[in-house]
Amino acid sequence: MPRSENPPQMETTSERIQRHAKELWNHLIERGAAPNLRYDRTLRSFSLGEVAEILGVSGSYLRQLSIDGLGPTPKLGTAGRRSYTLRQINELRAYLASARQKEALKFCPRRRDGEKLQIISVAAGSASTTTSLYLAQGLALQGYRVLAIDLDSDGSLSKGFGYNFPYISFGSRPMSMYAALSYDEDRVSMRSIIQPTHFDGLDFVPGNLELHRFERQSAQRYHSEKLKYPDASIRMVDALKEVEEDYDVVVIHCGGGSFLTAGAYEAATGVLVTVRPQWPEIASMTMSLDYYLHRISLIEKAGRPVNHDFTKYLVTRHDPRDVSEQDAVAFLRDSLGDDLLTATVWESDAIREAWLKNRSLYELLAGAVGRSAYEQAMETLNSTNAEVMDIISEVWGRPKMHVSRASRTAGKASS
Repeated sequence: MPRSENPPQMETTSERIQRHAKELWNHLIERGAAPNLRYDRTLRSFSLGEVAEILGVSGSYLRQLSIDGLGPTPKLGTAGRRSYTLRQINELRAYLASARQKEALKFCPRRRDGEKLQIISVAAGSASTTTSLYLAQGLALQGYRVLAIDLDSDGSLSKGFGYNFPYISFGSRPMSMYAALSYDEDRVSMRSIIQPTHFDGLDFVPGNLELHRFERQSAQRYHSEKLKYPDASIRMVDALKEVEEDYDVVVIHCGGGSFLTAGAYEAATGVLVTVRPQWPEIASMTMSLDYYLHRISLIEKAGRPVNHDFTKYLVTRHDPRDVSEQDAVAFLRDSLGDDLLTATVWESDAIREAWLKNRSLYELLAGAVGRSAYEQAMETLNSTNAEVMDIISEVWGRPKMHVSRASRTAGKASS
């Protein structure tokens, strides 16, 4: 391979490293060896039984709709088995909401006039990445318009959506929230950084190393004598207002960034805190509440009240057979009362295997990770999401319906 032109004289170390990286990257592109920065994913189709479970209707009813030519036309497989894409499921929602208007909220849960956008910030903690991923995808499967935002500079949630290589600082990498929060003239609109996903109704903003830059700039402004409190938080609020009409729920995955997390807390209508039911983990989570409190108090001291509709706690990676974990859950329930979600997400080989495949369980068939483990994991995940959806319904002034539906579905699965 021919060497590039002679490097300029008096080149600094950082300039030399940058030149090497760019030259290597350009040569990799020429050879077709550059890794993809994003997977071009497609979501699998869902069987008629799965669609019936998602919509809360019987399989025979859906089959008859298909025979009568009502609603979207499913794909017919071997032995006449019907399957639907997620886009077709959402088309079915619209049809059913129109045909059965008394149950319109059940089939089409999108927010109506007067119902405010729900922004759920998932605090950094045990399994917060998987919690954010399954909450965002689960809400999309239930018919909500969802925006997921990754505020982790390592892009941990981004990997779940197929966005890899957060350390690459050149090439056609998707922009992070930094681009919409930047303090300089290069700041762009919120809409311009949002990426579509392979889930119909679910969009995403990746996280990458650019987020470190925002933390540094915010820290400089915070310590400036001319500015007693940074405007980092309010920038997050303003950015989300730009797309307020486009979504029903925003799920923000908080990373380790101090100012970005403060922005996520100020923008939030609710906060979800995850905790593993082990005593050192509970102690760590309890100490992190001081950080949460500190950030909220600073925002309030700046004259901006923070009125969250809820702060809920979720037990994750729970082994229900472990006696010490049973005691830990009982302690949390006694201490937190109704603020601790009833459902717990169990420790699961199925969830772990799906993550190793760079997928979620919603994207896989049961056989990919073992049917028994798959069904057990899905039951705990869906029960958790059902509770969160009921909380959203309560905030919007609607009757709760998701937990009872999830319980009936779990009963069918058990029988």
